[in-house]
Amino acid sequence: MMTLFDDTDLFSCGTSGRTDFDLPNADVTLHDAFFSKEESDRYYTILLNETPWREFEMEMYDKTVKVPRMIAWYEDKTNIGAEQQGLDWTPELLEIRKRVEQYTGTRFNSVLINLYRSGKDGVSWHSDREHTIGKDPTIASVTFGETRMFRLRHKFIKDVRQAEIPLHHGSLLLMAGTTNSFWQHEVPKTARKVLPRINLTFRVAKRVPDIG
Repeated sequence: MMTLFDDTDLFSCGTSGRTDFDLPNADVTLHDAFFSKEESDRYYTILLNETPWREFEMEMYDKTVKVPRMIAWYEDKTNIGAEQQGLDWTPELLEIRKRVEQYTGTRFNSVLINLYRSGKDGVSWHSDREHTIGKDPTIASVTFGETRMFRLRHKFIKDVRQAEIPLHHGSLLLMAGTTNSFWQHEVPKTARKVLPRINLTFRVAKRVPDIG
């Protein structure tokens, strides 16, 4: 891959520090600049160029469609059953996981990495399926690259205002408690010209998740 300039020069790490969001039935916290600019630049470059990205297809309305982003799935060798479904952890992913685990106090056994190549890539409204991660999970989401908007909406109370959270380069978003039971989330597509974003979502998986 040849570039005429360093893309990472354009990425902002955000300045708001820690933000705890006052949302009903939810425990959501954002940590801007959880990783430094230098660390984030390094991880972004390595993950973008060295991850074995692949397309993923899923069933939707009796049709098979391609998910509008690229993915990679990593897991512990002893995770989920006798046959390992994911890739082996790289040194960089182990470094990132260790930092996240030390901060959260949660021992994660898997990570789903999404590559949003441009504004045409996104993920629609959904919540994680409990049969893959259990009830009331802690989900840790790390962003490297372009800032994209992360939206949350309550599943049952329609007059609760949607939350919009910009996820910057090097940020850590935590969703815990009953968040997954009561809220859906999305990363909407955008018509703006944007650079790639890499998102790492750490979970305690009980089985290979349905990618949604």
